[in-house]
Amino acid sequence: MATIPDGFVMPDFGDPAPADNGTTPATATATAATATSTGPRRMAFICSKGNLDMAYPALIVGNAALTEGVEVLIFFTFWGLDMINTQVNDKLKFTVSGNTAMHMPDLAKVRPGLEYKAIPQALGNLPGMTAYATRHMKEEMDKLGVPPVPEFLDLLAASGAHLYACKLSYDMAKMIEADLHPAVEGVITAADFVELAEGAQIVFI
Repeated sequence: MATIPDGFVMPDFGDPAPADNGTTPATATATAATATSTGPRRMAFICSKGNLDMAYPALIVGNAALTEGVEVLIFFTFWGLDMINTQVNDKLKFTVSGNTAMHMPDLAKVRPGLEYKAIPQALGNLPGMTAYATRHMKEEMDKLGVPPVPEFLDLLAASGAHLYACKLSYDMAKMIEADLHPAVEGVITAADFVELAEGAQIVFI
């Protein structure tokens, strides 16, 4: 049995379920059986951000899930709609402002240890800094073989992912169908997505 480290607080998950010794009512047993999914594993991602760095997590994890045979649904809502808007999804930006976890690994060449220092927030307000940060991130992703967002959407769709746009966000942004990425299967309401995602593991980004 593993040793619990000092200071570790074990969450209280309640009392364990009693063993079924034949006294459990048939209705309770039937309900438990119904609540347990017996179909293929499913994951549903909700993308609500339109920044370059926030666009990739769902695409990368979704792609990994597909390779493991997991059914993947992705719902683009609010600013996440930019990820599937062909007018802007190849121009998503990355900014230093508000990102206190922004580090520059290359600074280790200047002085070891600098690569772990967060870039001062004030630098994010300098003219051209967002363009520089965006270009740098795209270059690093390209070195790792990660495709640009539009190509990634094509890759996911070709692998079987289901992509949907949020109708409320679509109407609010006054988008037109011609601006939707071709891989998007439809514009649906939040309620529609809830129905489609029934039984899936939900990941909100």
